[in-house]
Amino acid sequence: MKKTLLAVTFLAAGAATMMAQESLQKPGFFSNMSIGVQGGATTPLYHGSKFFKDMRGAAGLEIRKQITPAFALGVEGDAAVNTSNWKGQTHSTTAFDASYVGAFGTVNLFKLFQPYGTRNVFDIEAQAGAGWGHNYQSGPAKDHNFFATKAGLNLNFNVSDAVTLSIRPSVLWDMSDAGVKQTSAAYNAEKATFNIAAGVSVKLGDGFKYTVPNYNLDEIAALNEKVTNLRADLAAAGDALNASNNENMALAAEVQKLKNQKPVVVKETQDFLSTVRYVNFGLGKYNIPADQLPNVAAVASYLKNHPEATVNVKGYASQDGPIEVNERLANQRAESVKNMLVNKYGIKADRIKAEGLGVGHMFEEESWNRVAVCILDNNAPVSTETTVRK
Repeated sequence: MKKTLLAVTFLAAGAATMMAQESLQKPGFFSNMSIGVQGGATTPLYHGSKFFKDMRGAAGLEIRKQITPAFALGVEGDAAVNTSNWKGQTHSTTAFDASYVGAFGTVNLFKLFQPYGTRNVFDIEAQAGAGWGHNYQSGPAKDHNFFATKAGLNLNFNVSDAVTLSIRPSVLWDMSDAGVKQTSAAYNAEKATFNIAAGVSVKLGDGFKYTVPNYNLDEIAALNEKVTNLRADLAAAGDALNASNNENMALAAEVQKLKNQKPVVVKETQDFLSTVRYVNFGLGKYNIPADQLPNVAAVASYLKNHPEATVNVKGYASQDGPIEVNERLANQRAESVKNMLVNKYGIKADRIKAEGLGVGHMFEEESWNRVAVCILDNNAPVSTETTVRK
């Protein structure tokens, strides 16, 4: 346990000494600005349109402000070039079919989970925004203005700290009446266009700056000294553990040696044999066998004939089986005799003392040690004799 605690303390002290967490300086308002241009294609998604046939060129411009390494806000404008017709619509006679101007926000999915200062060659942004959409018409039809929402991904290739190339798939929804009964604004493919563009953006300003806290060198030296001392304590604890293991091995060898010796034989003798009765039990049993009932009856008879007498019932077990099982059996055997004296013969419980004494060594014949010894006390002297058999 001591070794474990020292190891945990050592790791905590080492981590506190060596870790230098970078922090992000607060940027100025015009820091981390970028400007980008993009060009690609747009095509309607409504039913009956042909994805590639109805596709036409598009171009756009954006300005963004990077709030943190992971989050940015910006504004953008896009225009669709009038190079093909949309089925079922009246078309512009100008160079543009449609335009969009709006605000947006982006989340860099990589930098959400990276430390400050990490530069990726490739990352992905999720972008969403909303703004004003405009479809240019010709003839008597009026131009169509609408509230628009836009969502997409930016697959960014950071070729340098200042220049980023990107592929930008997105969908633009016309949020005016989309033919849905429940509401007059809905995300409906019948009122949406798919856009794909390639863009290049250039970062302005110095970008984000990161600083490392200025630690006190004296404190670091003191912590290093503590780490050194903890290492020494850890080594000493290891030596102490090895010494304890060696001592345990020596004790285990001594225990095995004692087990191989013949046991001490303890004999209890009575000056008057008439005041001792033995109740023997089967292996692993604590119920009184039928052939032992006369011995219990003899004890009960003695107690009835001698109202002042008491009995001490000592339960024993043989060495067979686990120690904890034998200790339980010894106690149960003593209680069995007591319960029979009380319940069958009406002897008062306060005249009977029942106790389990674990494994018995009274008899060389091991099976005889599965016994409850009933010692009747009527001012008869009792002695114990101990002999060691080698």
